[in-house]
Amino acid sequence: MRALTFLAGRFVAGDTIDDAISAVRALNRDGIKATLDNLGEDSRTNAQACAAAEENLAMLRRIAEAGVDCTISLKLTQLGLAVDPALARENLTRIAEEARRLKNFVRVDMEGSAWTQKTLDLAYSLHGRFPDLGVVLQACLRRTEADCRDAVAKGMRVRLCKGAYKEPVDAAYASKAEVNENYDRCAAVLAAAPVPAFATHDDERIAAAARSCAAAGLGKNDYELQMLYGLRAERWRQLRAAGHVVRVYVPYGTHWLPYFLRRLRERKENVAFLARNFFR
Repeated sequence: MRALTFLAGRFVAGDTIDDAISAVRALNRDGIKATLDNLGEDSRTNAQACAAAEENLAMLRRIAEAGVDCTISLKLTQLGLAVDPALARENLTRIAEEARRLKNFVRVDMEGSAWTQKTLDLAYSLHGRFPDLGVVLQACLRRTEADCRDAVAKGMRVRLCKGAYKEPVDAAYASKAEVNENYDRCAAVLAAAPVPAFATHDDERIAAAARSCAAAGLGKNDYELQMLYGLRAERWRQLRAAGHVVRVYVPYGTHWLPYFLRRLRERKENVAFLARNFFR
């Protein structure tokens, strides 16, 4: 476990908000924006869910105090969706109210496909009150192109990613090629959404999304390219130098193991990194 803890430091900014803010400052110095995520999911009690909500409120306040260019991302099961949906709604509402007060933005992360509809239902139900509330959609899921069209119709801000959860075959595409094709279709749909965000380290997907946005009349300042902390830092800088808006997803906290294992599962080069460093 000690070796895993060391290696996870590649993907996780640290244990505390202050660690994460330091990482964000370094990104901002390079002209790169950030979004903070306090790692954790599947709260099992009301107390855990409320504690997670308080951490997200603290994140928003600390971002404002530090004056950094940074939003927040969160998961609804961390806020209690699996324990008490009403509590999750209450917690998300409190966070959205604080974000509005501080003129910040909250992105509701997507989890496994069992939570997709519940996540969208809750986010959409609050979007009228809180326009600065966005969601994430996953191109690996068969339903996502339709979800993108629905989000565009509702005026919801969307981050499109490929998806890192192990999914049943009836819900998700089986091959990498199918996921890539769906990603490009979804990106073209989202070019009509407000400030679409394209989260991928795949250069072909980045290029296809940029072409779709240009075809829709968007400039480089009208959409975001997003990547994960610890992966392809030089590429972040290249894209920023080319005039793109780049945002890096910066996770922190002690509950890093599920996140770390998903990063290994989704990219072969991450497994190679683990293997090389494990024996050093």
